[in-house]
Amino acid sequence: MSRLYGPTHRALQDRFEMRGLADNVEKRLVLTAISAEHKAFIETRDMFFLSTIDHQGRPTVSYKGGEPGFVRVLDDKTVAFPCYDGNGMFYSMGNLIGNSLIGMLFISFESPHRVRLQGIARVDDDDPLLRDYAEALLVVRVSVTEIFRNCPRYVHRYQKVEPSKFVPRAASETPLAPWKRVDDIQPLLSEHDRARVARDGGPISRAEYESYTAKIVGRE
Repeated sequence: MSRLYGPTHRALQDRFEMRGLADNVEKRLVLTAISAEHKAFIETRDMFFLSTIDHQGRPTVSYKGGEPGFVRVLDDKTVAFPCYDGNGMFYSMGNLIGNSLIGMLFISFESPHRVRLQGIARVDDDDPLLRDYAEALLVVRVSVTEIFRNCPRYVHRYQKVEPSKFVPRAASETPLAPWKRVDDIQPLLSEHDRARVARDGGPISRAEYESYTAKIVGRE
């Protein structure tokens, strides 16, 4: 009995004469515990892609970034990562509370290399790890069900230009997100964020914000 493949996978594998290859991947590469190799790779990543399932059963994918090592391997069956301040949606976190099935994709664009992780997530606002993550709102612990590396041949090679200045760091205060200064957003912000806006120069118009973002993405 396969852990990964169902009837539709088998039909395609047979159609293209690849069942043997698929079985070889599952036998050789798919693990149920985190190996030393995978631990070393995960704990040097500064980003990953997160897959969750929403309340309507729709799959969603998000980018998550942080300092290198912000995803921690706690033991050979468990990883943890923080939830930082975002746009107020709590989309991924809400999905995980409603449906704990999770997928994580770790990639190195310079090597290239990639590792898939599937598991069961638990979201906690009182996790002891909160004190170790500057400005984290929640911590997610994932119990690993499968972890395996993928063929990296289609991973394009990119180099990191610079880290995001908005990633929380213990040694310095995180800059305020520019969109939080937009004037028509002010009534929607928390009291804490409104105080930050006042301290950091006050509200700006939406036109000023659009001009700022145009420069960032190279449209001006």
